[in-house]
Amino acid sequence: MSLRPKKSLGQHFLTDENIIAKIADAIPAQEGHRVIEIGPGTGALTGELIDRFKDLVAVELDQRAIEILEHKFDDLNIHHENVLDVDWEELSIGKEKTHVVGNLPYYITSQILFSLLENRAFLSDALLMMQKEVAERLVSDIRTKDYGILSVQTQLMCTPEILFPVSRHCFKPQPNVESAMVRLRFDKGDLNCSDKNLKTVVRTAFNQRRKKLSNALKPIIPKDQLPEGFDFDKRAEAWVPSEYEKLTAQFVEDGILT
Repeated sequence: MSLRPKKSLGQHFLTDENIIAKIADAIPAQEGHRVIEIGPGTGALTGELIDRFKDLVAVELDQRAIEILEHKFDDLNIHHENVLDVDWEELSIGKEKTHVVGNLPYYITSQILFSLLENRAFLSDALLMMQKEVAERLVSDIRTKDYGILSVQTQLMCTPEILFPVSRHCFKPQPNVESAMVRLRFDKGDLNCSDKNLKTVVRTAFNQRRKKLSNALKPIIPKDQLPEGFDFDKRAEAWVPSEYEKLTAQFVEDGILT
């Protein structure tokens, strides 16, 4: 059974069998673990996963794809839902570890990433196909053009790693960009601040990334109230992620953020 890709859903179906096998090989799921596949589409990767993992859950929005999946896989547990509405805690209850895998719709990649990061307490890791440029931002170092909001938050909340590149020729229809497979390991401890406050500080800093931090952070705190122990003469791209966590925690301690 075939499925005509919907542009509105950002559908690009993975067709390369070698890449499909490499993805499945990279999932560290064991007995008692759950694997959740985001956007299985017509089930090219699902077929590989269902042969390897006893507890597989598919999250799919497209009703047409669900009908194909139900026809191909009798016992597949399918959730008809937008991935941005998923209750990750509910899907992980009772499982020793939960692993997420998926070929992400590129137009909502960042939203999906932030959703996974916010729910990292319930997840072991995520293997995600995404645009190569986004993947490079996740792992980028300070003082590079790719280093920004996504870099800081991702690196504080997990350990990101680019596993391998994926050519546009591995998809149907072909996207206009090159892709990469990324692993996020949710192996970091609790932050010393809330996700919400961290996001406020990081986004404020990078909204005016060409300015010194003493000026860029003015929307949060007046220049004459900046705490000691930080180099606010630097620009946002010159601070390592841990400095943002430290500053956010200091802002909370000083009563600037609650």
